[in-house]
Amino acid sequence: VPVRMVKTVRDYEQYCRDRLNLRSRTLCDRMRHVAIFADFLGLRNITSFDQMQSADISAFVTSRHCLAAKTVSGIVSHVRGFLRFLLLRGILHRDLSHVLPVVRIPSDATVPSVWDPELVIRLLEVVDRSSPKGKRDYAILLLACRLGLRVGDIRTLTLDDLKWETATLEITQSKSLAQLCLPLTEEIGEALIDYLRSGRSTSDRREVFLTLTPPFQPFSNTDNLHRIVDYWKELAGIHFRTPQRHGLHSLRHTLATQLLHEQTPFHVISEILG
Repeated sequence: VPVRMVKTVRDYEQYCRDRLNLRSRTLCDRMRHVAIFADFLGLRNITSFDQMQSADISAFVTSRHCLAAKTVSGIVSHVRGFLRFLLLRGILHRDLSHVLPVVRIPSDATVPSVWDPELVIRLLEVVDRSSPKGKRDYAILLLACRLGLRVGDIRTLTLDDLKWETATLEITQSKSLAQLCLPLTEEIGEALIDYLRSGRSTSDRREVFLTLTPPFQPFSNTDNLHRIVDYWKELAGIHFRTPQRHGLHSLRHTLATQLLHEQTPFHVISEILG
């Protein structure tokens, strides 16, 4: 980021955190794209945002043409918000956000990736539940494929969220901030107890899942836990017929598909998935 732009970018980051209450992952993505935008302007010999012209903004969007439409849509949205902030702070004297195109992405542009039921069974069966890693990963996989929890909610799950007396799991969702209550089935409960008793390192942290090496910290906010699925998928020798996503989020989609096959009402699926 050009030196004269640094303070404005930092002010915008603070604005997004304090006024817009953006989640850390969303904030990280937004600021990364704002920094790329600022760097692009610097390459055009623009040293401060008040020197920016419509042509510079158009050129930036055009330079992103090699990316997927959905990615470009996100970048455009982030830059549009930043331009409105510049107008709000009086750095820009006219609204340049209208220069940005609207990139429309059809809601059915991509089909969610799902696993065949027998592949989910193979994935779970191959997990070595005698090791701390296996105990932890097995519990994580169950939360994704049996309850459909988002990765962010698995990362931030705390011991206080496990209501053993009512056999429920009660969380505030990281994405929507809405409350969600799900049943702690016997299968999931036993996996969690096995991990907490015999797999989890001693720690004062309240997060359920910790790393396996000292200092035994919770997963970082940007960790998508993709490697957990990858590790056991490769060990199980699982190969998909066609290229598809196969992270924890795909297990969430798989649960939704299974519920549909069982003719579960839409509103029930919606409540389960939060």
